[in-house]
Amino acid sequence: MSRAADGDNPDRIPWYLTAVLFASTSVIVGIIWDISWHRTIGRDSFWTPAHLAVYTGGLAAGLSCGWLALKTTFSGTDTEVGRSVRMWGFRAPLGAWVAIWGAIAMLTSAPLDDWWHNAYGLDVEILSPPHVVLAMGICAIQLGALLMALSWQNRASERGQRLLGLAYAYSAGLLLLTLAVLMLEYSFPNDWRGPTFHMISAGVYPVVFFAVGRAARLRWPATWTALVYMGMTLLMMWVLPLFPAEPLLAPILRNVDRMVPPEFPLVLIVPAVALDLLLRRASQPGRAPVRRSVDWGLAALGSVAFVGLFGVVHWYFGEFMLSEGSRNYFFQGDTWGYNNAPGPWQYEFWNGGRFSRGEISVPDFLSRAWWALPIGFVSARVGLWVGNWMLAVRR
Repeated sequence: MSRAADGDNPDRIPWYLTAVLFASTSVIVGIIWDISWHRTIGRDSFWTPAHLAVYTGGLAAGLSCGWLALKTTFSGTDTEVGRSVRMWGFRAPLGAWVAIWGAIAMLTSAPLDDWWHNAYGLDVEILSPPHVVLAMGICAIQLGALLMALSWQNRASERGQRLLGLAYAYSAGLLLLTLAVLMLEYSFPNDWRGPTFHMISAGVYPVVFFAVGRAARLRWPATWTALVYMGMTLLMMWVLPLFPAEPLLAPILRNVDRMVPPEFPLVLIVPAVALDLLLRRASQPGRAPVRRSVDWGLAALGSVAFVGLFGVVHWYFGEFMLSEGSRNYFFQGDTWGYNNAPGPWQYEFWNGGRFSRGEISVPDFLSRAWWALPIGFVSARVGLWVGNWMLAVRR
């Protein structure tokens, strides 16, 4: 019997992919929890439950992928060695190497973040220097999980492609959620009629949808990705307020007695469905079009579809989110951290900045937000290019 006969079944999810998917889930749950902790309690210790969830995910990714590298290098079958990448004298799948790098970056950021808080106190923005290192590590772990799921999907038979395609879409949804969290400071409902919000969104989200949609051997891949993002956000939004808490760090500008939830998720499901329809007209799931020139037109149509649908939905839904109708458990409207002083600014749109508030007309908005179209085109075209590369990933 050859050594290749002992290889893993390509139609099932291996345990180490499950471990990396768990790690990817743990870190983003921990990050959302940590933001809520800062908005509700303040920073009281490095050893908060939210931090433990984040670094548990980092350790799970690093240890499982590190074990995989050692196992593949020293006792891997011919099949396992053949689908690995050599680095530093060791062999492991490409996704495992990316996840290992992410785990190292995450664990490196931990003492740096602790020092930063001891020196400068509470964060005033999400992307502080230690958090940038942490964010890079988290994105690397989630990208590693995506690449591992992708390589298994691309090797699977027709019978196993749906299960592995769903694992791929799940990992992509967590990556999308991470990007949305990083953009949080520009994505409050008050920002939804500001041009900056739409230009940033056009640059960030189409690249994920088109890359995933092109490479996934699954019907409605962008839609599944958006559902994972919205589902995880809603779950955290509904669970966190169930736990009582109170601020422990001055100044306390607002009475808070429950964990502050994240904002209602962006309604990415609407443009995701449209992008899936466009991708299906261009080629079969998991395949590139016969003529690569098709991608240029697809990117242009995709940009118009995303920017148009995303803009219309959030223009009107933003008005609802700032109204009394959203101030309930389901939508969690008008929820602010203890360090945000109450004021009329809560119920107004921030048109291009926190200090520019009030109503904005549609013509004025269009005159400033039209840049979202070329930005969306570049984002979609890059996504298709990445997706075409992903079609060939086997290692």
